[in-house]
Amino acid sequence: MNADMPCVDPASLLRGWIADAAAAGINEPSAMCLATVGPGSRPSARFVLLRGLDERGLRFYTSYFSRKGREIGENPAVAALFAWPPLERQARVEGSARALSEAESDAYFSARPRGHQLAAWASEQSEPLDSRITLEERFAHFDARFEGQPVPRPHSWGGYLIVPERFEFWQARPNRLHDRLEYVREDGVWRAGRLQP
Repeated sequence: MNADMPCVDPASLLRGWIADAAAAGINEPSAMCLATVGPGSRPSARFVLLRGLDERGLRFYTSYFSRKGREIGENPAVAALFAWPPLERQARVEGSARALSEAESDAYFSARPRGHQLAAWASEQSEPLDSRITLEERFAHFDARFEGQPVPRPHSWGGYLIVPERFEFWQARPNRLHDRLEYVREDGVWRAGRLQP
């Protein structure tokens, strides 16, 4: 480890940077651009919200049949990027994604607002849609179907855990001599180092 590197768990450092972004009033400080690998090794990326971060990794939730869900099913290699321009910071995570347990997905789903639960039933995420009216009609259908009762989690919807293998933290500095701190997991231990800007 370099002498001037902070000796911390990179997940803890990422939590701290997200907390700093929240304290600075940045909208959606836990938004991350998730990149997956599609057919023909073509990358695709979209923003999702980080919904949990601990020593196991990063959690997010989606439809298993969405484009990202299908791509993860074919190739679990993923990357995530957090960016907080007002703080001149970004963080990158590389690793592999796997489905969370049914119990963990159920627990998260039950805590969601009812409208969000119904939307998970109404939307066949990433599939073609003939009109917005169709989507709203599907929402109304499931609202009526589950009236007066808890909304169960659709089997097509749940969580993923990104098991990180690499973190990189970027902080802007004067004269473009930016700080780039890298953490790579080797044999279960995080190795820290610096990268040139």
